[in-house]
Parts: sequence; C-alpha cells; structure tokens
Amino acid sequence: MLRFLPGLLFILLSSFTFAQGVLVKGRVASATEPNGLPGVNVVVKGTSVGTITDINGEYSLEAPLGSVLAFSFVGYVTQEFTFNGQTAVNITLAEESTELTEVIVTGYSSVQKRDITGVVSSIKGDAVRDQSINGIDQALQGQAPGVQVVQSSGTPGGGVAVRIRGSTSINASNRPLYIIDGVPIQVGALSQRDFGGQDDNALALINPGDVESYQILSDASAKAMYGSRAANGVVIITTKRGKQKKAAITFDVQRGMVDIVKKLDLLNSTQLLELQREAVRNAGKNPDGLGLIPGVTDAVNTNWQDAVLRTGIMQQYQMSASGGDDVTTYYISGSYRDEEGVQLNNRFQRLAGVLNLDRKLSSKLSIGTNLNLSHTVNKRIKGDNFLDGVYSGAVKSLPYYTPYDENGRIVGPSSSLYPGFPNFNPVGQALLPRFDALTTKLLGNVNARYQISNELFLRAQAGIDYNEVLEDQYESTQTAIGGVLESVGGKGYGVYSTTNLGSFIVNATLNYNKAIGDKHHFSGLLGTEMIRQTSRTSSVQGRIFPSDDFTYIGSAGIVDQGSSFKAQNGLFSVFGEVKYDYLDRYLLTAGMRADGSSRFGPGNRFGYFPSVSAGWRISEEGFFKESSVSNVINDLKLRSSFGFTGNERIGNFQFLGTWAASTYNGSAGVSPQKVGNPDLKWEATREVNVGFDLAMLENRIQVTANAYYNKTTDMLYNRPYPTTTGFAGQTDNIAEMRNKGLELGITSVNIDKRLKWTTTVNLSKNMNKILFLADSIPVYTGYQANGVDGTNVLQVGQPIGTFTGLRFLGVDPGTGDAIYDDVNKDGKITNADAVVIGNAQPKLIGGITNKLSYGRFDLSVFFQFSLGNKILNFSKETFVNAGQDIQNNQSVAALRRWQKPGDITDVPRYELGNTFNNLHSSRFLEDGSYLRLKNVSIGYNLPSRVTDRLKMERVRIFAAATNLWTYTKYTGADPEVSTLDGSTTAQGIDFFTLPQVRTLSVGLNATLK
Repeated sequence: MLRFLPGLLFILLSSFTFAQGVLVKGRVASATEPNGLPGVNVVVKGTSVGTITDINGEYSLEAPLGSVLAFSFVGYVTQEFTFNGQTAVNITLAEESTELTEVIVTGYSSVQKRDITGVVSSIKGDAVRDQSINGIDQALQGQAPGVQVVQSSGTPGGGVAVRIRGSTSINASNRPLYIIDGVPIQVGALSQRDFGGQDDNALALINPGDVESYQILSDASAKAMYGSRAANGVVIITTKRGKQKKAAITFDVQRGMVDIVKKLDLLNSTQLLELQREAVRNAGKNPDGLGLIPGVTDAVNTNWQDAVLRTGIMQQYQMSASGGDDVTTYYISGSYRDEEGVQLNNRFQRLAGVLNLDRKLSSKLSIGTNLNLSHTVNKRIKGDNFLDGVYSGAVKSLPYYTPYDENGRIVGPSSSLYPGFPNFNPVGQALLPRFDALTTKLLGNVNARYQISNELFLRAQAGIDYNEVLEDQYESTQTAIGGVLESVGGKGYGVYSTTNLGSFIVNATLNYNKAIGDKHHFSGLLGTEMIRQTSRTSSVQGRIFPSDDFTYIGSAGIVDQGSSFKAQNGLFSVFGEVKYDYLDRYLLTAGMRADGSSRFGPGNRFGYFPSVSAGWRISEEGFFKESSVSNVINDLKLRSSFGFTGNERIGNFQFLGTWAASTYNGSAGVSPQKVGNPDLKWEATREVNVGFDLAMLENRIQVTANAYYNKTTDMLYNRPYPTTTGFAGQTDNIAEMRNKGLELGITSVNIDKRLKWTTTVNLSKNMNKILFLADSIPVYTGYQANGVDGTNVLQVGQPIGTFTGLRFLGVDPGTGDAIYDDVNKDGKITNADAVVIGNAQPKLIGGITNKLSYGRFDLSVFFQFSLGNKILNFSKETFVNAGQDIQNNQSVAALRRWQKPGDITDVPRYELGNTFNNLHSSRFLEDGSYLRLKNVSIGYNLPSRVTDRLKMERVRIFAAATNLWTYTKYTGADPEVSTLDGSTTAQGIDFFTLPQVRTLSVGLNATLK
C-alpha cells in the first residue's frame, strides 16, 4: 500500500495547484480560417489539463500564472504562449509548409500525413491542371507509386484500366473503389455496347478541373474502413470547396489540336500487288487469273489511314466562384469540354456543374451539401477488331479501292464498286452510322455535423450517384450491317436502349479526439453504413426502314426484338477504428469492418475485415536527436501494417440457381438458367506491408518506400461443367493468387532561390502469380488463334496476363518456312506444342516530374514509363500473314520476307493459303517497354501592371503538349493500348486498336479582382 502513497500525494498536490488557476478564454484562427479554427488542441504544457476549440474556434480553461499554453492542430505549426493573467488569449496558427504535415483524408476521417501508419499517396488536383484529359482516372497515371494506368485506346471518353498493386481477382472487378466527397461512384462502362472490346468510361463524366485532391489508399490499414470493397485499392477524391475569404472568380480556357501519335507503315498499291502476285505464284497459281494485273489493279493508291483519320480540335472552358464568411462558404463551377476524336465523326462533349455549400447553423451544428451534375454526348464509332470497324477497316483495307465514286458519293452496298471491298468502306462506316450515347450523371450528398462536446462529434451523410444513359443507334442501307447483313434485311437497322444505374448511400460516424497532456493522443470512430444499388436496362430493335430519311424505331417496318431488366443489391456495414500516439513517437492504428452483402448466400453473407498498423518515429527518440545524423535527417518513421480486405463485385444472384423465360413451340415458359452455389463466399485478400518515411536536409528530400505481400484466397471463377449437363459451369471459390512488390517515392527540392526546381520520382515493381486453381487443366482466355487454344492462359505458377503460343525459332533459309519448337517431340506441330511465351505484367513502372519556376515563368515536364512487359501484336497475324489470304493490306515488315534460298530473315515466305507459316507464335509477341514524354507545359504570369489594367488579380498563359514523344521498340502504332478494355485475363493485346493521341494546346488561367 505504501508504494501508492507518492502517486496519491502527487495527484493531491497537482489538484491543489490547479485549483489556484485563472480562467482564460480566447479564439484560435488561421489565415484560411480567420473567423475561428475548430478542433485545435489547447493544453497547459507539462500537465494533463487541456481542451479543444469549438466550432467557432473558441476555448476556455483554467491555467496557473506563468504556465505555458500549447496550441496544436493537424497541418499547422504548434504555437506556445506564456500565460501571465490575460483574460483573453487569441492565437493565429501558421500552416505547416512541409508535405509531411499535409492533412490526408483516409476513409471516414482525416490525419496528418506525418502520422499515417498506412500507405497513402496524395496528388493535388492542380498537378494535372494543364494536361488535356477527359477523366479523373487519367490524372493518376505516373503520379503515385504502385498505380498502373493504361488508357485502352485513343478514343475520347474511352476506357481506362487502373490497377493498384496489381490484380487481386480473376473474375471479379479489379478496378479501385472511387469515393467522391464521401459517395462511392460507378466505374467502368455505362453503355450496353462495347465496340470490339472498347468501352465508354463512367469516370469521364467528372470534370478533373473541379478536383482539389486525390488520395490513393494502398495497404490494408489505410483502406480498412472500406472492407469488402477495398481489395483493389481506394481512390478518395475531394472536390474544391469555398474558404472564408472574399469572393474569387476564376476562368480557365484551353484550346488545342489532337492528332494520332503514330500511323502504321503499310504497303502502297504497287508494293502490295508485287507481294500478292508472289504469294499466288508460290501457290502454283496465275496471278493474272485472279485479277492481280500491274498497271490496272494498282492504278488507285488510297491511303486509308489518311482517309479515316483527321486532326481534331479540343476545347474546354471553366468558370468558378468561391468564397464565404464565418457562417457560409461556397464553391460554384461550370465547365464545358469538347474533343473531336481523330477518327471521322467521333466526338466527346461534356457539360458539368458543381455546387458545394457549407453553413454553420449554430456553435454546435453545421451542414453541407455537394452537388455534381454532368451531361455528355458521346458520338461513338465502331473500332478495334470489329469486321466493319473504322480504324480496323482502314488499316486492313486494300489500297486499290477508293472511298468515293466519280460523283463524290460514298461507295456503299448500292454502288457497283462496293463488292470489291473486302473490309467494307471504312469512310462510310465512320460517316454514315449513328451511335450516339447521351449520359446524365447526378452525384451529390447532404451532410451534417453536430459537436456533442469538445472531444466528440457526430457526422451523418446521405448521398446518391445516379447515371442515365440513352443510346441511339442507326445503321443505314449504305453500311455493312444495315445494307449487307442478310438477317437484317438490307433496309436499315436501328437500336434504342436505356440504362439507369443508381446508388444510394446513408452513413453515420461518431468521432472522438482526446489529448491527455502533451504526451497522449487518442482518436477513434464508430460508424455504420447502408448502400443500395439499382440497375434498370431496356432496349428495342427495328429493321426494314422505308428509307434512310427515317431513322428511328417508330419508322421501322419490323420491330422484332426487345428486352428489359432490373437488378438490385445492397450492403450493410458496421465499422470502427482507434488511433493512439505517444509523444508523436509511437503510433498505433487498429480497425475493423463487417460487411453484409446481398450477393452472397445466408450462410456467408457477412465478411469481417480487421487491420492493425504501427509506426515508430525514430527521429523523436533521444538517442537519435543526440546523434550527428539528426543534423541531416529531420524525420524518420518506420511503418508496418497487416489486415484483410475483400471483393464483393461479382454480379448479382451468383449464389442462387436462377430460371429464365423461354419459349417452346410458340408457348411461353421458364427453364433453368444457372446452377446455384449456396456455399459461395467472399474473396479475401490478406495484406502485409512494411515501409518507412524519411525527410532530410530540412525537408528538401522526402522519401517513402514500401514492400508488400498480398495473398487473395477463395477467388471466384467459373468451374466448368460437362456440356451434357446443360450448364456451362458454376461460380465457385476455386483459386488463389498473390501479389508482392516494392514501391519508392522521392520528392526533392533541388533549387529554392529565385530559380525553383523540384523533382518527383515514383517507381513500382509488382510480381503477380497464380498459386492455386481447383482444376489442373489450364484455362485459356483472350482470342482463339491459328493452331492454339487461346492467346492467353490461366496457369498455376504463372501471372495473370500470361501469353501462350508456339515458340517461333526462325525461318528456314532453305525453304522459307517457319520453324517452331516441337515441344512434345512427336514430329508434328500442333496445339499440344503451345507453351508460355511471355506475360503482359511490367517489371517496373513509374513517373518522373520536374517542375521549374523563375520569376513569372513556370515549366513542368512529366515522363512516364513501363519496362519489361510484353505486348501481343495480334494485328501482325493479319499484317504479316505470310500469304494466308490476300484480302488485307500488309505491313512494310513483309518487304523483308524470305524470297529465295539462302535468305536470312524473320519473315516466312508468302504463299497463298499457307496457314502453317502464320501459326500463332512468339513471332507476334514484342517488347512493350516504353518511355513517354506524357506532358510538358510552360506558363507565364502577366505582371501586375498589366493585370491591374485588365481588372484582374492574376493572369497566367500557358502552352502544353500531351504524349509529345515516345521511345519504344514496339513495332505497332502504340505500346500503351489494350484491345479488351479493362480485361484481367487478356491484358496487353493490340488487335487493330486505335493508338493514343497527341494534344498540342494553349490556355489561360485568370482570376478577377
């Protein structure tokens, strides 16, 4: 008992001392919050006495004379004040200038960057302000470690694939979860149609110019609060908001030209005719008899790429107003973007508006709303590997034909010239059909915050993400489908479809923040959330139109197909998180989320996703401060985390056995559609991460490094059944996969004088491998190809995106025939000889940004790269086809073909009808590595004497270029493409895919006085 007496005596003496304290009141403000900064910790230094400022920034507490008051808040420099009896002590905090004190939004709370124990990358919206991008996902490319972004083609408003730390699923979605102002939003395609694997992009509906910041949550600790939806990473996007200052009105204007980065090198008429005649002769036939006559056949020389491609015009305009007082703040924005695609008749337009309001109703209650409304008109055209696609048709078309007749009319099915088109008329396929997609998006929420006490507040939110798509399609009698396809009838073809996708969310969180003296800091939250998603689709088809002047379904002679569908799913969640730090030296975070999803059966409906992380700031230790190293290293923190995340994006009703409507002998009925699986359960990813954060040389150099190991179990995929059962298979948990990797991010202030120069580098290496498949038989994916079962394969021990094919060993100098590896040594080349020939996974990705400013000038140069990935140039099986057919143009690579004994080359001899020399093999697999000057911009701020005359606060003019230069060994048009947009199992295929576009633009940023 005696051992407790000193402690009791200390407590009694302390209580007596503070009983003699004097009441002190005051207000804490900042430059950006001049009317009061809520949530500031006010502590009597060296004691446990303290409080937190209220919603108006006001505080009161008792303090002894001569004591020191410490004022601290996330993102601000801690300020101390010696109290000598003043009745009012008002303090203005200064914002921290270092990146390490930046406030980061993580889940349902925020934290100072230097105190994060998970992996969070932050990107400022202004970092990409000069780039010509359609969607917010494009803004992530090359900007953060561990994030791979591939724009699937050069189509405006087209698909973009984003992967954070690789793919975690085979069958479920691998797209990150995107949260905008607290509301999860729709990602991927909204349209009911893809064109040869190319989709539209839901994220192109959001104007990047309205974004304040992007936070990318990568490890289990950072994304724990999103549980079942977080396995693929989380991107939290905060839009711009008003601040307590006078109204600021800004204008942003950008206008430029859009062109293709590279055109393919194809043969002209004379070269192609010579090649075709040789192939025919090698087959023992007479080329003259097939109409291949010099001077006649090659009398026309059409460059079809030039015929369907153009230089487009890009323009975008934005006007915004923001400001507020101590009661109300606002941000209002309106924007318009218009981009002509490089293909004829392709265009993307977006009109968007944002309204963000915040208001304090009382000293305890504040409310806010975010509203984002947009409308897009996407004039789409068929592309990629469509038989009647525009770009695909152009690069394949024979140069012997012309798109227009002698009267300047487009050659179509009614023209006598049309039968000669083996790939239809690409110009007609661009100009004549109508594929309009009109999309309206409403994204918004209302929220309220109630300050229960200085340490405790309640926040509630209700939000909606609503997307409506109207698709209007008509293919005239002068097109391939409307005029040639027998099943349509040759008199026009129309489709009208609608899609409604709505997501409604309600959540509430109770947040607690407590400081005990200046040593212990606690924070925590407890929350619940409900999400309901509803989708409705419908479509109707008409054909046999009276003429091409009547193009809507009401005029169709036959309306014989239609459909409608509705689906719903829901998610109910409970979650909590606790954070603790001691002396800003030892940091601990623990969290847990439980999700119940309607997509799983009653026995597996709930999934549980815990996480824990810890940090040790070594630089705060006494031994470190006393060492000479502390003169160089300003901040050093070690981090580690462990936890589980999940993936429930698998589609609806997968656990149920379903029935579908069917007809038999003209009678309506139902029949089994799918076998149910009541044991279907969650995909779960176990994640481990270790890393460190380092700041040195007065924070001029900042380094973040991470190593991670993620293992996904119970992966969902289709377990194949014998077709005699009447079913193709059953969705089941049949696979395991892992991702492990390294990430490095470096930011340096190289020069900080009148000339300022900063560099940001990020590098990432991810290694993916399939660990287990329930069936030992490889699963072939991608495309069927000559002589093999598929272009891609899922196989234990190999990564996702693995290519399979014959191993090409070269060309026999004596015969000119292709030589393949006879793997099974049976003396024949068959699909049994197919082996793994490479994979689409890069060995290293990254980005390098240099920013310089001198006086009124600023310069930004951004390089982005991918190293070590393979690309299947599937187009080459057509362009260098060794004479398999003569219905398509050929690449200039065919000029180095084998022609006589003794020729040493990698292109086999051309012989009409020879398929052996064109079997799918490693001959078509290429190095996809590239280094690209993704963006460069130079700006100039007009001097004040000019802006004063213009009644402007600030005016900046700039010029920018996107995709200006690329270094690569890839022989296709562009290494940064993927035919099957967003595909997980068939990545890195180039099958007549439109390459990226180059944009050259000039612009203006102006702020009114």
